[in-house]
Order: sequence, then structure tokens, then C-alpha cells
Amino acid sequence: MSNREVKNFTRKLESGLRLAEKRMLEEKALHDETIVVSDANGGFEYIPAKEVLATF
Repeated sequence: MSNREVKNFTRKLESGLRLAEKRMLEEKALHDETIVVSDANGGFEYIPAKEVLATF
């Protein structure tokens, strides 16, 4: 694979992952669910999906 092909593949992969994440957040927000995210200290916290989606 050439460097250009790798960059193109990476761009497509990142785009697909972002779309999947957005769809997951929309589905969770629709049902008033929360998601679990890690913080800077390695801990975790629960955040409403609607809040995360608003900043997406």
C-alpha cells in the first residue's frame, strides 16, 4: 500500500468510526441513557448521552 492509500484508508476509517459513535449517542439520547467515559486520572464517570451529543 502506498502512503497515499494508507492516508485515504485511515481517513475513511476515522469517518466511519465517528459516524458510528454519533449514531450510538443518538440512540442512547433517545432513551435518556448515560454513557461511561474515563477521566484524566484513569477513573470513570457517567454522563448523559444528550450532553455528549450536544458537544459532538
